[in-house]
Formats: sequence, C-alpha cells, structure tokens
Amino acid sequence: MASSNSKFALVQSVCAAMFGVQSGQKQAYDFNKKHFWPFAFAGIVFVAAFVIGLIWFVNGVVLA
Repeated sequence: MASSNSKFALVQSVCAAMFGVQSGQKQAYDFNKKHFWPFAFAGIVFVAAFVIGLIWFVNGVVLA
C-alpha cells in the first residue's frame, strides 16, 4: 500500500509543479527525496501526454 501511496504522491507533486500551485512545504519535501529520476520521468511523461493531447484537440477542431 505504501508504494501505491508514494506513486500517487509523485503524480500529485508533478501535476502541482506543472501548474505552479505546489506549496513551499511540499516542494521542500520533494527536494529532500533521495532520487531525482522518478520526478524527471513523470514530468517528461506528463509533458508528452499534454503535447499529444493538445495536438489531438487542435487537429479535431481544425478538421471539424
């Protein structure tokens, strides 16, 4: 159960950081983590999904 909770916390932190609404306390907690790579990977996946979704949306609007 702790692994599932930590994955949710990772996704929550990345989403909050992307939208610029992460609290200073949560940011400090995240920066004190031992590894950087899970945050980097989740951020890259989030940005890629956002860009693909945006392209899909714009193509749908233009072709409609």
